[in-house]
Amino acid sequence: MKSQIKIGTVFGVDLGLHYSWFVIALLIAFSLAGHFRSVNPYWDTTTIWGAAIITAILFFAALILHELSHAMVAKIRGLPIHQITLFLLGGAAQIEREPTDAGTEFWMAIAGPITSFVLGLCLLVMARAVGWARGLTPATPGLAVLVWLGYINVLLGAFNLIPGFPMDGGRVLRAVVWRITGDADRSTRIAVRVGQVVAVLFIAYGIVEFFGGLLVSGMWMAFIGWFLLQASSITYQRSQAASLLQNVRVRDLMSTDYHLVRPDDMLQDLVHEAMFRTGARCFLVVDGRWFLGLITLAEIRSVDSSRWPHTSAGEVMRPAAMVHWVSPDAPAIQALEIMARENVNQLPVVQEGEVQGVISRGHVLQVLQARAELGVPPMKRAA
Repeated sequence: MKSQIKIGTVFGVDLGLHYSWFVIALLIAFSLAGHFRSVNPYWDTTTIWGAAIITAILFFAALILHELSHAMVAKIRGLPIHQITLFLLGGAAQIEREPTDAGTEFWMAIAGPITSFVLGLCLLVMARAVGWARGLTPATPGLAVLVWLGYINVLLGAFNLIPGFPMDGGRVLRAVVWRITGDADRSTRIAVRVGQVVAVLFIAYGIVEFFGGLLVSGMWMAFIGWFLLQASSITYQRSQAASLLQNVRVRDLMSTDYHLVRPDDMLQDLVHEAMFRTGARCFLVVDGRWFLGLITLAEIRSVDSSRWPHTSAGEVMRPAAMVHWVSPDAPAIQALEIMARENVNQLPVVQEGEVQGVISRGHVLQVLQARAELGVPPMKRAA
């Protein structure tokens, strides 16, 4: 899931917000205000809303800690994570590649719930230490914030352990099945199916609540179930793609029919003699076969057309250091994931600085579709 709003970087991991996060932020703030008003009717409006907003912000921080724990375990285990996106039901870490063993998958998945449990228990202990007794309504706004945050973090940890893949609990289940069977693909399919069953149960329970008179609660449960069902389906599709592309390298799918320009080619010639003639929207800038950069419609549009006859491709190109590329020996699934993550349709294939070809998302998806329809087993790795 892509971030729409970047909020910062922690330990080299970009933190972002998906628009759906604001839905849960508003729900939390209004729910807390209603809760504090009902249990502490003598508090004034400013106190109620102040406590609600502070609690919502601290819960947001707790959710970041939950997701960062996944990222830290992944980094320790050698799996780079570039970005964490917070969305409606929690967060999603953008892992460059999937775990290669059950142990890594297990510890990455369990780290989040453990963090939430520990944080929640610490907050409840702090509340007890400053005068709160279990079963009693917190008397002050500070105690109310501590108690609510404590309980909600414990509940967050428990909720994430529900075996609904791709939630943490679903990934724990996948790791356990993986360890028992030794088959990563089979364990993914089992975890996804269990996740879909859990999602359907959420939807069914929500419908029962809705027609039982609990309209908001029922709609909320049904929506959570629908969200989990969608996430499970997407995960299953990715699993199928990874299975069909097992042992397939970029060199197996790349095209050697690509468009090249020299750095001293003028934009006027590029537009009229190459772009208008071929319809291509992206050109690799090379010196011989040495990859220098990339030029697209975006770079050309940044220059006024009156300057095209006097502006070279090398002056406006996106330098190679700023371009995502893959080597011919990289797994094809990795190239597909990079294109999806960066929202690009093709990647240069480069080896030791020299252009070897281009791999496009459309071609990879066509290959996947054909292999799925024909029921072709995974390709053997080329010698």
